[in-house]
Amino acid sequence: MRLRLEAGMVIDGFRLIEHLNTGGMAQIWAVERVGDGDAAQDNEEAAPGTEPAPAPEPLVMKFPMLIDSDDPIPIVCFETEQMIMPRLSGRHVPRFVATGPLDPQPYIVMERIQGDSLKSRLANVPLLWQEVVEIGAKVARALHDLHLQKVIHLDVKPSNVMFRETGEAVLIDFGFARHEQLPDLLAEEFREPFGTTPYMAPEQVLEDRADPRSDLFALGVMLYFFVTGERPFGTPKGGQIRRRLWRDPVPPRALKPDCPPWLQEIILRCLEVDPNDRYATAAQLALDLENPNQVRLTERAERLERDGGLKTFRRWLKARSAKPLETPNIVGQLSQAPIILVAVDLSPEGGDLREAQRVLLGRILSMEMEARVACVNVLKLSRLAVDVLEDEEGRSLHVQRLIQLRHWGAGLEIPKERITYSVLEAVDPAAALIDYARHNAVDHIVIGARASSAFRRYLGSVSSQVVAEAPCSVTVVRPPRELREAGEG
Repeated sequence: MRLRLEAGMVIDGFRLIEHLNTGGMAQIWAVERVGDGDAAQDNEEAAPGTEPAPAPEPLVMKFPMLIDSDDPIPIVCFETEQMIMPRLSGRHVPRFVATGPLDPQPYIVMERIQGDSLKSRLANVPLLWQEVVEIGAKVARALHDLHLQKVIHLDVKPSNVMFRETGEAVLIDFGFARHEQLPDLLAEEFREPFGTTPYMAPEQVLEDRADPRSDLFALGVMLYFFVTGERPFGTPKGGQIRRRLWRDPVPPRALKPDCPPWLQEIILRCLEVDPNDRYATAAQLALDLENPNQVRLTERAERLERDGGLKTFRRWLKARSAKPLETPNIVGQLSQAPIILVAVDLSPEGGDLREAQRVLLGRILSMEMEARVACVNVLKLSRLAVDVLEDEEGRSLHVQRLIQLRHWGAGLEIPKERITYSVLEAVDPAAALIDYARHNAVDHIVIGARASSAFRRYLGSVSSQVVAEAPCSVTVVRPPRELREAGEG
């Protein structure tokens, strides 16, 4: 059962002080370490001339929204942020403090940024272009620092940018982010683009999450919006988002004549459909914003209208055949390593089978030293009946399966960054496993086979369908006891 959060509650040594905000997938609370409040009171009561103890660091605790138990996205986004945040450092990200497991209450504790959010400026758009340039340069610097840490944010927008009291931009909310050397859980489990639609880059629409220049596109959208008061592509829904693959925005100077040509050059360059036509790095973008006299002007700077019909039509024809990348275009060691999918049966009677899979997987890992392992379980849905996605105590079955998977994989001799856990919700378990393997370029599937029965022989088993249709090698595992009984028969 999820905890009901209230001020004064203590969770793992942190006391909830004040509810700050509730977003689409999380809520934020101000917290303090138990004992920090007493230390502050001791400072107030200290004798004159006594050197005070250091002030406690302001903290926030982020809780994922798991109320809708049939929606796994908040869980996966939480796990993504939980993986990435401990690996980040520097002034452009909140300092990571602690994290809690899925059961009984997941959370992330981090530094509380004392400055303002860029979201607070939305009520005042359009802003003076000089202020927009200053904001853009700070955010570009923050993005460059993030990219140097091998992370692409993929959800850059005003509400995800804050400013320290000392002026540096801070990027927050890494639920949609991608770390080059960590598994991309969102891409592995879902077949849809992720991000905030007004700010998504064309390649994100095509489900390519591997290009840091996607963040530069989003920053270009922000610059355009703050200069003109209009979003360059509106707020599209559904299939409308694909229009940015061929339709260019109205040039900023057509809406705001006082926008300098060099700033329009920068903004429109950020908004190019092809990433190769954008800035190569966020550092180069920041350099141009801070040194406008160095900006090389092209025809972009003088535009006052959108591209003509013929040019737009050509881009439309090209966009019709544009497809997502079959595999993530990520440079790094893990992309070259074999990927092993282990289909884990979590039923109560599957204990011997799970142990047999663990033994076999251990043997494989002893030979494939750089292998990545994807532990997968399928939560079977009904074709006709209404699915019950909570247990008798109101706990999400999806979360419970995920916890069981993690427990099963805890004993494997493999670095944590090379193992992932996914619960797929599907009517057809075999088809779900095959689709997962195909989408993620799996090299080897390890799947268990339960004891045979007339019912299974008649309908066919999940393992036999996977063997017949999988795009890779498949090893079917049986418990040793079943093998002995078959030999005796």
